[in-house]
Amino acid sequence: MSNFDSDGGPENPWDDRGDLAWNEFDWERYLRDQDEAIHRYLRFYESCKDVPDRIDKVAEKMNWGDDEWTDESDLEDDSAAEDMDGPGDSEEDVYTLHKNPIFIATKAIYLGLNRSWQRLASDPAKAPQSLAISLLNSLHQGEEHAVQAVHALDFGDFAMAISLFKRAMSALNGTLALLSADEVMRYRGVSEWRDEALPRLFDLREVWLRVIAECREELDRPVDDET
Repeated sequence: MSNFDSDGGPENPWDDRGDLAWNEFDWERYLRDQDEAIHRYLRFYESCKDVPDRIDKVAEKMNWGDDEWTDESDLEDDSAAEDMDGPGDSEEDVYTLHKNPIFIATKAIYLGLNRSWQRLASDPAKAPQSLAISLLNSLHQGEEHAVQAVHALDFGDFAMAISLFKRAMSALNGTLALLSADEVMRYRGVSEWRDEALPRLFDLREVWLRVIAECREELDRPVDDET
């Protein structure tokens, strides 16, 4: 997907670890750095929230590649670089799900939605508690399905990724339905939150639709006969 060049691909990205041998401290430091990537994306996203093509602008700020994430030439270049440099144990050489741009974008946008909704819905006077719980559950379902879809992407199972992204979009549509209820308009704070949330929800859907389109292209690509 344009501007969402993944470090993984149809080959198994977990093989890229080489002879890596980290202890718990090493992994904790690594995970903290990946958490920071999510917060960095969210900061960029917030600063670009009024920009029409904010998804691509934020991807540029994150220094993600312009080529499609399934681009075979990139995979070949990465493979060649590994052959020249040999296996490494630096953080830059280690790939996990947490470095996948689709994962980072999804987690960051949902983080912003969850944070703002929890601040608002924690006050029963500002939001009905039934809506507060239902909306949190809907947001959680969408995020969970999307994360599972990225897992499928990383293992090259494009058909499963499509199915899971479709489930994520179904949950997202459920969120939109909750925000379209008449009850929402009776609470000023909820109505204002809805106006802020809608563009973010549509951005999530746009990201997933782009990935689904590329997954289908991969599935439609003829497989070379093995000799």
